[in-house]
Amino acid sequence: MPAPSPVAPRTSADIPALQNIASQVRRDIVRMVHAVQSGHPGGSLGCADFFVALYFHVLRHDAAKWDMDGDGQDLFFLSNGHISPVWYSVLARSGYFPVSELATFRKLDSRLQGHPTTHEGLPGVRMASGSLGQGLSVGIGAALTKKMKGDAHLVYTLHGDGELQEGQIWEAALFAAAHKVDNLIATVDVNGRQIDGDVEDVLSLGDLRGKWEAFGWLVLEADGNNIQGLLATLEEARQNTGKGRPVMVLMRTEMGQGVDFMVGSHEWHGIAPNDAQLAAALAQLTETSGDY
Repeated sequence: MPAPSPVAPRTSADIPALQNIASQVRRDIVRMVHAVQSGHPGGSLGCADFFVALYFHVLRHDAAKWDMDGDGQDLFFLSNGHISPVWYSVLARSGYFPVSELATFRKLDSRLQGHPTTHEGLPGVRMASGSLGQGLSVGIGAALTKKMKGDAHLVYTLHGDGELQEGQIWEAALFAAAHKVDNLIATVDVNGRQIDGDVEDVLSLGDLRGKWEAFGWLVLEADGNNIQGLLATLEEARQNTGKGRPVMVLMRTEMGQGVDFMVGSHEWHGIAPNDAQLAAALAQLTETSGDY
């Protein structure tokens, strides 16, 4: 299923095709992490539906014309960079680099580092991420640059809910609303888990919707593991750009979605499956596009 043209009108999404891609992406994730016994499968699995919806239907982008500036295209910035496996899989399968390169994940001299970096020159990656809290600031800067250039394309960002414990996020949130950065759509993966346990137990975020609204953002909510509903919410977000406020999508997901023994457990935030667990995971995930 090709990525959409950056200028083509949106057509109805082929939901079964997108679900098939998401299944393949989940296979990529568990295989990549297993191969090097290192990485972050839980959040990656939970966000697979979002990344597939974004790159195969929502974003106006063209892998063949990728450059660091991104003029004339929508931009995406991953702030919670530890979920790099899902991003790498979707970038490869939407044409940014060969799918076979996924086999180099986290290996020496690979462009696919554990946290995305820029000095290796990996197409699709415009900022190093993994130091949490920084992606919203970068997204705001990119959105303001598009405004200055008269580029009507949009900027999207993704953040983890545990990441919202970082103060820089809220400074950026204030700035975006005060400066009417209304070509920005930020998304938070609200899975309720972080490396040390439940977000509620580590440092409760309270009323997230109320907080973002109080900071001056338009807030929408979505089921991040329902592609059809997620697409509808992202379209609503797009329709509300250009109206004087940045847009926040609070996306509720399950960590480890798609693999029954990983679902809902913070313990799979950053550990790799063993051989038996890999086999069990793959048995639950249909191969639809061909493993690398």
